Amino acid sequence: MMVLRRLLRKRWVLGVVFGLSLIYFLTSTLKQEERTIRDRTLLEVRDSDHRIPWKVRFNLGNSSRQITQCRNSIQGKTLLTDELGYVCERKDLLVNGCCNVNAPSSRQYICKSCLANGCCSIYEYCVSCCLQPDKQPLLERFLNRAAEGFQNLFTAVEDHFELCLAKCRTSSQSVQHENTYRNPQAKYCYGESPPELLPV
Repeated sequence: MMVLRRLLRKRWVLGVVFGLSLIYFLTSTLKQEERTIRDRTLLEVRDSDHRIPWKVRFNLGNSSRQITQCRNSIQGKTLLTDELGYVCERKDLLVNGCCNVNAPSSRQYICKSCLANGCCSIYEYCVSCCLQPDKQPLLERFLNRAAEGFQNLFTAVEDHFELCLAKCRTSSQSVQHENTYRNPQAKYCYGESPPELLPV
């Protein structure tokens, strides 16, 4: 203990500790700056013609494609949407994550509660409607014109289902003054334009 105190009183030891601390601080700061520049460069270099890989193959009715596992929207209290575009009640979800297509509550590509501008009052219907094969060109246009603020979110999206999950979540486009929905009845949107502003 005494040896340590004596050692710390010597100026050269304090100089070495200070020097090492300074080197550590500078390298940490430079690494952080490099990461920031790299992330910024990745966004800038992003090809303007970047197209999302549409990994989900659309089930056009009598397709022989067999699905063993499905991803689904998970969060719904009563309704869920699976990656094939089926909306079903939570009780009709199979163990593989897919909606039971034979259940009376299951409907594919349902746009119930959705307006013509692509805004819906129920999240699961928004995702299902967005998954319709004919919505792909609309979504590609959106991705190609995505505002810089959304690039981090939408470049992380890997397929049509993930894009619809992300696009239908409420965003800054759905609100005004950061605390009120532009249209409380249709706040989940997959379309190109934000919800219409309802008079107060």
